[in-house]
Amino acid sequence: MRGLVFAFFALLTATAFADERVEICHGYGCLVQVDVAYSDGQLGEIRRLLFSAVDAVGEREMLALAIGRMYAWAGQMTDIHNDRGGNLADAGVPGKMDCIDHSTSTARLLRLLDARGYLRWHRVVGIEVRNWAYLFPAHYSAVIEEKEGGEAARFVVDSWFVDNGQPAVILPLDEWKKGAGPDV
Repeated sequence: MRGLVFAFFALLTATAFADERVEICHGYGCLVQVDVAYSDGQLGEIRRLLFSAVDAVGEREMLALAIGRMYAWAGQMTDIHNDRGGNLADAGVPGKMDCIDHSTSTARLLRLLDARGYLRWHRVVGIEVRNWAYLFPAHYSAVIEEKEGGEAARFVVDSWFVDNGQPAVILPLDEWKKGAGPDV
């Protein structure tokens, strides 16, 4: 019986401290999807970072850093360390990412953080697109919204604009839809 109890607690402990896995896309259009493991220590670092925020504005600032850090760790395990902001600076290199890769992967990272209770002032909405000339999809990004407040304020969390490992760009959704963001 003692062995059974020990085995149960060993399994429980191993499960509680197991890595979290997220599929990260690259290759343009999520052509390649790689399973990336984040350790309990890494996620603890992200938790401390996000929990240092005292309001929604601060959480967005820390979230930009957190997403950048998570991409940097993924880059240590995959070719996405080669990814550069936009679509032109990394043409032809393994691990290059377009906005579909970034929006999909960032939304997955955000869902992981939300599922762990790390987002206190925001919820994950999904993915939005802004159109060129209102006809053709031109750019995709992950979206969050504030949990509190009268009219829900929505923001893009856009890692496509920056080199791998740099803080994501977080902008009000309405401004982003009008073309706001770094020129890459």
